[in-house]
Amino acid sequence: MTSSTETAMRQDLAAAYRLIAHFGMDDLIHTHISARLPDEPDHLLINRYGDLFREVTPDSLAVIDHEGHQARGTQVPINTAGIVIHTAVHSARPDAICVMHTHTAAGVAVSCLEEGLLPLNQTALLFYGRVGYHAFEGIALDRDEQQRLIADLGDNRAMILRNHGLLTVGRSVGEAFSLMYNLEQACRIQLAVLGSGRPVHFPPNDVCERTAAQYEADPDGAAELEWLALRRLSGLAFDRG
Repeated sequence: MTSSTETAMRQDLAAAYRLIAHFGMDDLIHTHISARLPDEPDHLLINRYGDLFREVTPDSLAVIDHEGHQARGTQVPINTAGIVIHTAVHSARPDAICVMHTHTAAGVAVSCLEEGLLPLNQTALLFYGRVGYHAFEGIALDRDEQQRLIADLGDNRAMILRNHGLLTVGRSVGEAFSLMYNLEQACRIQLAVLGSGRPVHFPPNDVCERTAAQYEADPDGAAELEWLALRRLSGLAFDRG
């Protein structure tokens, strides 16, 4: 029998998949989002390979262990790169409740720029000095890449996978989604600014660091309020309490 905490996690994760699709951050059946099971911290929920993100439901999510083995029910296709990336992060980061990975045009474009993400605006400053970079090694199918991936991630909650895409790590599904949404927005804004061909103004370094610290403090509880609103948008009913 599925516990109430697992049911809630399944609902949150399915909502995240639908929201990624809603905001145009999906890539057909590719990329992946995972969540650690509350009652089984060495097991993860992840999407069935072949489903569009808008098709994902709480019951369609598969359970895998940190070795990538399916732990329950009928065996279903699971993206191998998803297994490699997500089991690496969850195994190395006990704080990683949810891990998101995308291949958006803006995210991939910024991942191809030598300078990476620039501190151009308020949204980008959420990640000031707080984003890792991982060199492209080909499609992430080999487990020997895992140690390099987690070393490059470090303690950061966001990472740019060079020539590949974006990754965020959250202490909840809502936090991981908020980070991904804002990282995506920062990438889109950067491309718009650079594409304007006009001189660029950068905030001073001390202002950049102060802004990043303000985001971390989150005095208004914005992240939780965002997720409550997003859950309503996702179309999956839930009890707000």
